[in-house]
Amino acid sequence: MHVPDGFIDAPVSIAAGVAAAGAVAISLRGARRELDERTAPLAGLVAAFIFAVQMLNFPVAAGTSGHLLGGALAAILVGPYTGVLCVSVVLLMQGILFADGGLTALGVNISVMGVTTVVVAYAIFRGLLKVLPPTRRSVTAAAFTGALLSVPAAATVFTAIYAVGGTTDVPVGKVFTAMVGVHVLIGIGEAAITAATVGAVLAVRPDLVHGARGLTAPLKLRVAGELVDAPAPAAAPAAARSTRKVWATGLVTALVLAGFVSFYASASPDGLEKVAADKGIDQKVEEHAAAGSPLADYSVKDIGDARLSGGLAGVIGVGVTVVVGTGIFWTVRRRRAQDPAATPTATPVA
Repeated sequence: MHVPDGFIDAPVSIAAGVAAAGAVAISLRGARRELDERTAPLAGLVAAFIFAVQMLNFPVAAGTSGHLLGGALAAILVGPYTGVLCVSVVLLMQGILFADGGLTALGVNISVMGVTTVVVAYAIFRGLLKVLPPTRRSVTAAAFTGALLSVPAAATVFTAIYAVGGTTDVPVGKVFTAMVGVHVLIGIGEAAITAATVGAVLAVRPDLVHGARGLTAPLKLRVAGELVDAPAPAAAPAAARSTRKVWATGLVTALVLAGFVSFYASASPDGLEKVAADKGIDQKVEEHAAAGSPLADYSVKDIGDARLSGGLAGVIGVGVTVVVGTGIFWTVRRRRAQDPAATPTATPVA
């Protein structure tokens, strides 16, 4: 759903940029309360993982594909404020290095793919956890639902922005119907990826899942025909447990996805591209300012082998995103440590 330059006129693009900048500023302040010594490096990894998975377009309908937006996944794993920053870092890297998503439309993309998905997904996620039993299964189910609904919500916000600042005269009703229709299908893929990833992290390190903090679901033992709570095993405090294994596993996974699996992704246009071509809202699309980048279109310039070129571009993208993201989040973390007013927060699952 990367909006290119030329879809939205300059005044609305500027307004969206101002709104996005405000959201990022608020998120930087909020992330200071979410990040700690464990989650700061993991936030950079989450950004890199989202970048990698966004390269894996999956077919959703005849001639149409979709990809992860990532707002729901980031918000649940590292918190909503940090989640907005994760998606923003990904969009910035994609726009500057890979000519994916217009630079003048960066504010639109952050508003649609970052802020909207995070706010909608996390609100639904927290709302469901208030009524579901406090179990890991509930966290996964709530993550699935939040992610599922966040994608058509993003499509709706894009349509609203188009209604105000679209550069073509296509009826808004047609755009809305087409956008929401295809993105409901894409939302199913988003939900499956989000639930699978959250479930995988919950299985090995539930203490690293922001949305599961405070979750208590003790193991049960059957004694004399009755289920009783199993004694809690002795364990190191969560803050003292190393995240190196999780970080290394996640980074390797992201590199494999971007460097190898991405070659087999669907080549069909994504939901927005398909709707734009079918309805004619791409009539005034502009050439990307970074079209001459050596990594434009997720390929390395002057490397003729498509598999090698795309894989190397993916690996570079993951590497740059994890370095930039981790640097930003460590900086935010250090500012939190220097701010006596910033205190850790843990949101219980209830």
